[in-house]
Amino acid sequence: MKKLPLSFFATFIPLLITACVPVDSPAISSVGRSNGYLAGIRTATGYDGSATNPNEAASFWDGDGVSGSPKIRISLKDQQAYYYKGSQLVGLSPISTGTEGRRTPRGTYKVTQKSRDHKSSLYGVIKNVATGEIVNDDADTRKHKAGPGEVFERAPMPYFMRFNGGIGMHTGFLPGYPASHGCVRMPDRMAKVFFENTPVGTPVIVE
Repeated sequence: MKKLPLSFFATFIPLLITACVPVDSPAISSVGRSNGYLAGIRTATGYDGSATNPNEAASFWDGDGVSGSPKIRISLKDQQAYYYKGSQLVGLSPISTGTEGRRTPRGTYKVTQKSRDHKSSLYGVIKNVATGEIVNDDADTRKHKAGPGEVFERAPMPYFMRFNGGIGMHTGFLPGYPASHGCVRMPDRMAKVFFENTPVGTPVIVE
């Protein structure tokens, strides 16, 4: 099969990811409705990035063997992350950024920390220990405490790359619109690719 040029993806893929997935879609019914159960990737059977990220097909990576300094550009309007090596676009991923009141700040930053198995210090869920039932799927350690017979589980954020205070890129649930607490969620496969190809100090432009 003939390989499509990068120009094809840059032109047509943005058109493919404009449709939002409804909150009651079967693809995401197994995760919490407000924040997608923790980072949005954990289901009853464990981590499943593909099942809870229906937009993952609208992504690509063609950066192996390409030289040039890395740079990541995050488009809040398009809800996409663009990965460059030098001036060449080598990767594209759908994202979900901060929701109303918790918007991902615009600006120019740098990756300051990488953590493959990161967990949130603020957000998570509160579960009933005996039944495993989630009683609060958008818990904040500053406001919510686990009651008797309950436990607070911190939100997992695999392939976390910090670039602005507590804000970073990581694996997470993509409903098709901004839905995070400020971080940049990505499909698990693309979060891993970006993580493995991004050294600390890489510029991150949010616009």
